[in-house]
Amino acid sequence: MTDDADAVVVGAGPNGLVAANILADHGWRVEVLEARDVPGGAVHSDRGVHPDFVSDTFSSFHPLAAASPTIAALNLHEFGLRWSHAPSVLAHPLADGRCATLHRGVDATASGLAGHFGSDDAAGWRRLSALWDRLDPHLVNALLSPFPPIRSGVALAARLGVADGLRFARMMALPVRRLGEEEFADVGATMLLAGCALHADLLPEAAPSAAFGWLLAMLGQQHGWPSPVGGAGALAEALVRRLTSKGGVVRCGARVTSVVVRGGTALGVRTADGDAVRARRAVLADVPATTLYGGLVSWDDLPVRLRDDLRRFTWDPGTFKVDWALNGPIPWTAAEAGRAGTIHLAADLTELSDYAVQVASGRLPARPFLLLGQMTTTDPTRSPAGTESAWAYTHVPGHVTEDLGGGGLTGRWDLGEAEAFADRLETRVESFAPGFRSRITARRILSPLALQAANESLVGGALNGGSAGIHQQLVFRPVPGSGRPPTPVRRLYLASASAHPGGGVHGACGANAARVALRAERLAVTRTIGRRSPGRNGPPKPNR
Repeated sequence: MTDDADAVVVGAGPNGLVAANILADHGWRVEVLEARDVPGGAVHSDRGVHPDFVSDTFSSFHPLAAASPTIAALNLHEFGLRWSHAPSVLAHPLADGRCATLHRGVDATASGLAGHFGSDDAAGWRRLSALWDRLDPHLVNALLSPFPPIRSGVALAARLGVADGLRFARMMALPVRRLGEEEFADVGATMLLAGCALHADLLPEAAPSAAFGWLLAMLGQQHGWPSPVGGAGALAEALVRRLTSKGGVVRCGARVTSVVVRGGTALGVRTADGDAVRARRAVLADVPATTLYGGLVSWDDLPVRLRDDLRRFTWDPGTFKVDWALNGPIPWTAAEAGRAGTIHLAADLTELSDYAVQVASGRLPARPFLLLGQMTTTDPTRSPAGTESAWAYTHVPGHVTEDLGGGGLTGRWDLGEAEAFADRLETRVESFAPGFRSRITARRILSPLALQAANESLVGGALNGGSAGIHQQLVFRPVPGSGRPPTPVRRLYLASASAHPGGGVHGACGANAARVALRAERLAVTRTIGRRSPGRNGPPKPNR
């Protein structure tokens, strides 16, 4: 080994950087090795669309980071991080001209729903918000903790009791369409929840889409969906500054090609340029499970069953994204949409359901559901006054079997196909904002293949590190019997979104791995001290 550290972290995404910071806080010497030439993983920004516009290449809005106790404990404001909010969190304009809007604060959200969709729907929204308030902060803590979340789970049980606990469990198992039918008379509030559920790969008719949609909406109402001032990359930069202030090292352009395993224990890593870095205490891998197992770690060092289990690992759908530099604000028909950071575009719930089924069955939608971000509305530093830095993305099948839009697109995503599908997205925006296309100064197209080329952890353009379906959550993530960071190799920990609790910029996957590594080290020290302590069998023997 040509270098050494207490811990080597493979990958400088947010999970890897959070893990490294926690270990450094405990006095460990940490080295982070990143294959790309910049840290941050899917938290990155640039001026690649237009030199006057800052564009977020991957993620933009970070409600989970705002709510994460792990991120909060790092005090990143001391290292330059500032958050910015749009006037409203989320808008969903409908085909009939009405618009459902999520605000920070239940009163503003309920008032808007009452005005467009009636007092009954406002009352239903207040009921769901009151449930959130009743469970705060224990629900978020439980979701982001290693499974099972014993401490937070006990606190939740104490607040709910048996009867309400069963009702809550039922609600968490509902499809979002059914939750809307039970709680609301009109469509607006349901569309807010269903659009949030579709940030993951959860159909409106699938469990647990109600839980995911409610969670994301309530996080927005409580914390907003903020974005870092100056671009998403500012979050990664703050994490790196904090780490280096603690003595940690981040090496970019250092591709790890293997984890060195001897006798079932991880000893360090080797890089593509021939370097070997010893890890005295732990190796933490912020890479997809499919990259770690059978890739960085040979199958010869892993249980036979793991190979078959990993063959069943399910990726979330691919993502097709377009970034725009606009010479003016988007001319929404629904004025409320102009004040929102995020806009969901689908005419009604049936269209949402059709889109989700089409993607799941390999068909490229003619009318894709879009998530659109207005970044200058959110953070005025992103582009010159009077302009808008914007993006939109939609999910697409990993394997396209049919193009329902009649364009003959096959999913090979060459230049012609990418341009044609980008035009389809722009036409979709135009239907809610006539005149939109006339305001485009420049655009950048990121097909699923382009996203993976920019960040190889986004396999096939998948943003969430694997499906959010119930078959691949909790103890099933990334394979049955998992749910916690340890791997079959001693002192090797999975710290990426392939591990529980999954996708999102919350740092929990990295934090959980770091804490387990620290606990394992403490236990090892305790056992060593115990072996050295004198007892009935005489003085301690030398530790060889």
